[in-house]
This record gives sequence, structure tokens and C-alpha cells, in this order.
Amino acid sequence: MSGLWCALIFSFRQPSFNGWWALNVKFMSRSVCYAFPLILILGWPTTALADQVSIIVQSTTSTANSGLYDHLLPRFEKEHAIVVHVVPVGTGQAIRNAMRGDADVLLVHAKAAEERFIQQGYGVTRFDLMYNDFVLVGPSADPARVLGAHGVTQALSRITASGVLFASRGDDSGTHQAELSLWRRAKIDPAAASGTWYRETGSGMGATLNAAVGMGAYTLSDRATWVSFKNKGGFRVLFEGDPSLFNQYGIILVNPARHAHVKAQAGQKFINWMISDEGQAQIAAYRRNGQQLFFPNAVR
Repeated sequence: MSGLWCALIFSFRQPSFNGWWALNVKFMSRSVCYAFPLILILGWPTTALADQVSIIVQSTTSTANSGLYDHLLPRFEKEHAIVVHVVPVGTGQAIRNAMRGDADVLLVHAKAAEERFIQQGYGVTRFDLMYNDFVLVGPSADPARVLGAHGVTQALSRITASGVLFASRGDDSGTHQAELSLWRRAKIDPAAASGTWYRETGSGMGATLNAAVGMGAYTLSDRATWVSFKNKGGFRVLFEGDPSLFNQYGIILVNPARHAHVKAQAGQKFINWMISDEGQAQIAAYRRNGQQLFFPNAVR
């Protein structure tokens, strides 16, 4: 078939060129004649790209670092033909990005900040999605004697009294906001010790865990990131189980009345799937190192 098209193309009078121009015109003519039948069979590639629907999810890092999206998104995308682009950043940054309109969906873990996002008109409706918990990790030798503390308040007080290093994310993430809340509960002002025993990394959870291991410091981590973290060295979970370490995740559609370009229909389909029986079952089914990392609790 390609030979027939070539014959038709070359049957027209060719302009007269010499040298370099002649070679290039001949090459381009042959390229067109061989490519044209493929275009007829396969169609113009831009058509498929134009028809593809995609959304942007501004997300906390823990859901990305743990591999949860790698488990969930292929299932959703296959069923709904919607491509999901995840931007994993700290919760505070994710909320600011969504406020600017750089998202269709917000998935984070700082309920008070999420509710303010709704109240200020940036989001439509917030849904509880799933939960896990925070854990206090540190060197196995436990120089501050955190192991066996009666409550997280006592655990933090022991770290303060010992002067052993504590690594904070210091990045306005959901984990950082939770950590600051715990210090307030313990009536301790860590900012007063900034640069001494209290070190703020200004980084994500993985980088902060690496810094903590390198410094021999305690730190607060969401459990999903800790379980997925590969550079544990001699570190372990030293305190867990306090009710104040509960970690709730929420999901919100960015308000199209605030940002007209928001893909509300596609974004809502993603939210509906995540809080559906199927989505919740897939969240519950995800394991890392044999451990369930997230526990679904959506109320529809």
C-alpha cells in the first residue's frame, strides 16, 4: 500500500532543486509517502490525547511514599479512563497549592486546616477517607527512656529533660502540625530550644527520618512512612498507642466556583470511588512488609 501512495506522490511534478535542498526535498517526500498510510490506519495521535481526561491531586507525602497510590490508581484509571496526577508535598503546601487552583482534589491529614479550607470557600465538601497513627521513633538504646512512658506527654517531657536530639519536619506538614499540637499538650515550647536539642529539618518525612538516624535523634513519623522507610539502621518505634496519635486523612474537591478550570466532574468521580465500598476495600487491602498501613473509615 505504501508503494501505491509513493507512486501517487512522486507522479506530481517535483520542483527542481540542486545539492543539499534536493536531498532534503527527496527525503521529506519519501517520509510523507511512507507515513501517510500509518496515519490513515492509526489516526492522528493528537485525537487520543485531546480526549484523555486527567486530574491533579495535591496530596500529603505519606500516601505517596508508602506506595498506596501505586496500588489504587491503576484500578481507578482502568475503570474510569481518568488519569490521576499526584503532587506529593507536605499538607500545608498541598493546601496552599489547592488554594491557588493548582489542583482538582486535595487529600491531606490535618482536619482543622481542611475545615478552614472549606470555610474559606476553597473546597466543596470534606470526607473522612482513612486513618492510621503517628509513632515516636528513635535509637534502640533509647537514651531518653521514652520506652515505657505513660502517655505521649511524658515521652516528650523525657526527651526534653534528657537534652537528646529531636528532629522535627518543621515544614507545616500534617505531621509537623500534629507534633506541635503534642508539644502544646505537654506544655513545652520546642521553638525556645531550636538549634540545640530541637532540630528543624524543613524537609519531608523520608528526609527527616534519614536526618534523625544520622544524628541519633528522636522524631515523630506517620506509621505508613516509617514501615516503608528502608534506612532504619538501629532505630525502632519507642512509643505508640496514645489516642492523641490518631491520624485522620480527608479528601476534598476543590471548589469550581472559586477556580473555574477545576475538573469537578472527574474530580468528584475520583472522590466517589475512593469513598465507595470498592475504594475502601482496596485501601484496606494494601500491605507493606505484611502490615496494613491505612484503615478506611469513610462515611458516605
